[in-house]
Amino acid sequence: MIIKESLLDLKSALQFSTILPVGSGNVFRPQGQVAMFPVVGLILGGLLALTDVLASQLWPPMVVGIIDTLLLMVLTGGFHLDGLGDTADGLFSHRSRERSLEIMKDSRSGAMGVLAMVVIIAMKWAGLTSMPEPGWCRALLLIAIPALARGSQIIGIGVLPYGRKEGTAHDLFGTEPLMTRLRFMVIPVILTLLTGGRGVIVLLVYGILTALLLVWYKKKMGGITGDMLGAMTEISEGFLFVAAAAAL
Repeated sequence: MIIKESLLDLKSALQFSTILPVGSGNVFRPQGQVAMFPVVGLILGGLLALTDVLASQLWPPMVVGIIDTLLLMVLTGGFHLDGLGDTADGLFSHRSRERSLEIMKDSRSGAMGVLAMVVIIAMKWAGLTSMPEPGWCRALLLIAIPALARGSQIIGIGVLPYGRKEGTAHDLFGTEPLMTRLRFMVIPVILTLLTGGRGVIVLLVYGILTALLLVWYKKKMGGITGDMLGAMTEISEGFLFVAAAAAL
């Protein structure tokens, strides 16, 4: 019974934030799917690592980096990237909280939104291009980083209140303890630590970056929205891929 419930939660999470085929029938289990966000990241990371190995047999690192970056965008349907653009438009508008929320709800992308998306995409490409040569260390990081990035959403949901009166992301918030929802985060953390000093750097950057984003969100908006959760994922991926490319 528990396994069946967990599989339904995972299916809900995959349908919510990816374009991966997961069988017929729509499932939406907002409370249960939150804990599965890192598992979704592990699946995406596994596909990324496999593609990276295959592409590395045919093309040089610069081309492989582009393929990897595009793959993440395609598999997620640009879902979180859209949230990043909306968040940048709203939070950098220097308007009131209410007006910022209205701007984020606008489907059109402004200058700051486009700039933010371009910067993060460039960071991912630069990091993926400059990371260690194909091998177990690179593969583990490619698997773990998307999972860590999606785990930041769980932290955001657990630490900050929902910033709107209503909205799709409102259903993700609940009374389940944060540490319970973070139970699957142990997997990407262990995978990252297995890479040694490079993994320690990645986790340090992850902790500092997540804390800074939450403090900024709290100060600017007093809470968090679905777009801001998506932005956390994209920003985390960009910075973590760059951190993984640090020269050691």
